[in-house]
Amino acid sequence: MNRPVFRFAPSPNGLLHLGHAYSALLNARMAGENGGCFLLRIEDIDTARCTPELEKRMIDDLHWLGLSWEEPVRRQSQHFADYQTALDVLIEAGLVYPAFMSRGEVRARIEERMGEGGEWPHDPDGVPLYPEDERTMSQSERRRRIADGEPFAWRLDVPRAMIRYGRNLFWDESGAGPEGETGRIAADPARWGDVVIARKETPTSYHLSVVIDDALQGITHVVRGRDLFHATAVHRLLQEILGLPVPLYHHHDLIVDEHGRKLSKSRGDTALAALRQAGLQPEDIRRQVGL
Repeated sequence: MNRPVFRFAPSPNGLLHLGHAYSALLNARMAGENGGCFLLRIEDIDTARCTPELEKRMIDDLHWLGLSWEEPVRRQSQHFADYQTALDVLIEAGLVYPAFMSRGEVRARIEERMGEGGEWPHDPDGVPLYPEDERTMSQSERRRRIADGEPFAWRLDVPRAMIRYGRNLFWDESGAGPEGETGRIAADPARWGDVVIARKETPTSYHLSVVIDDALQGITHVVRGRDLFHATAVHRLLQEILGLPVPLYHHHDLIVDEHGRKLSKSRGDTALAALRQAGLQPEDIRRQVGL
């Protein structure tokens, strides 16, 4: 019952690279050092980009690295009902709303504001926040537009959620954030604006599915890249709303290219498959990532 549980949770929408290898190996090592178990989760809610072939190649790379995990493997695409249940809770509580603006409409709104000499807030990743207009749209207007078949996404009403659940929101960090933040971290979900929680055709998003999966799998230690450090604030808010347990978080260094940029699945030269073809062995990969 008290056994630590770690997980590696990649998306099969491209080939694994050195950064993935580091995260997977680090999770497995920390699980072993703490007498815990190591799980594999396939984050494939994007059923268009995630394919069985890419999943097969990903698992082959992980086995080649010498990794093994406890079964069964959780595939998100097989658990949409779990996410729908959580989404229904958020809808019933009035903490999400349907957002209809297209990317073009959002871009036009931002350009209009900027053209008037104003500024537009951005999230920690540098992406402009979604406009706030639809928070106050009438229920009758929302129902009409949904009935008319307009595409929409469910967005979290962050100000309303913070009023109800955001007091003294924090997480415990055993790794470090971009500025060296560690220990008890105050969570500030408002920096992300009204994030997408689900879409019309998919009853979840990364933010919702990751907290549901971590809870259902009993994850006690979330070990992941530092690029997700600030997103933890959104996850903590969702955990608070849904009454989910809170893991210990550990955000690790990123493996970067020669220009200091985070590795991308679109770059083939750091893909594990390419490195294997070049003759590298698993011990070479471990040395390259500092393990």
